[in-house]
Amino acid sequence: MENTTTGRIIDGKAIAEQVLEEVKMAVDMRRRDGLSQPGLAVIRVGDDPASAVYVRNKRRRTEEVGMRSISHDLPTDTDEATLLALIDELNNNPTVHGILVQLPLPPQINAEEVIERIAPKKDVDGFHPYNVGRLVLKMPTLRSCTPFGCMRLLKETNEELIGKHAVIIGQSNIVGRPMALELLMARCTITVCHSKTYDLPGLIGQADIVVAGMGRPRFVQGGWIKSGAIVIDVGINRLDNGTLCGDVDFEAARQRASWITPVPGGVGPMTIAMLLTNTLEAARWQER
Repeated sequence: MENTTTGRIIDGKAIAEQVLEEVKMAVDMRRRDGLSQPGLAVIRVGDDPASAVYVRNKRRRTEEVGMRSISHDLPTDTDEATLLALIDELNNNPTVHGILVQLPLPPQINAEEVIERIAPKKDVDGFHPYNVGRLVLKMPTLRSCTPFGCMRLLKETNEELIGKHAVIIGQSNIVGRPMALELLMARCTITVCHSKTYDLPGLIGQADIVVAGMGRPRFVQGGWIKSGAIVIDVGINRLDNGTLCGDVDFEAARQRASWITPVPGGVGPMTIAMLLTNTLEAARWQER
């Protein structure tokens, strides 16, 4: 991590590499001990360009840590029954320890049906209601990857989280809601904000930790940030000139924050790292 006169950078890229090295060492040890090689099946439906990039990166990283990557690329017109049948097959395959269905899915497929069809012990995205429910009860199993990665980033600051007021902007099932549960489990006081929240700048100004994940470029202004706050920017937005930015006005917020994640290079790399952490945990879970 970089030390500056303004907010210190939380280097998600470097931390993700550290996590992946930890996973690789654990996989190598498993294989030396004669245990199974963790297998991750990634299913992509259609030809969405962004999904293609994400899936390619996931498969490459899976192989780099010594896991087995299983690829299923289905055409855009695949019907729901066909996809569910494939998930059933993978659920029953003991060499497949994790199943990931890349979102978004084409309109003829109900994403909720698909998520619930994946066996909870193979749900390495951490989206299944069983796994989310375990997090609600403070008994986490497979945890939603992006919030899980955010918690690892917060850990790397060495700041005490207990008692801090955390404001989460966005209430999605992928980020906002599980992030609130993660921070609550860490004994923070949490406020979840959304498009109907009154006085958003005022609430953000009270926050010791700000997690921004609403998908609006540079929406959170630097002047809203409390001096010394930790800022975790989950947003990834592509501007008209092709550059990427987060949901926080980074340069302005950095003048007030004690720690801040950049975009790119902050939360993004952690998602794949925690996906593979989950895949390793799923393999262990299925051996119990």
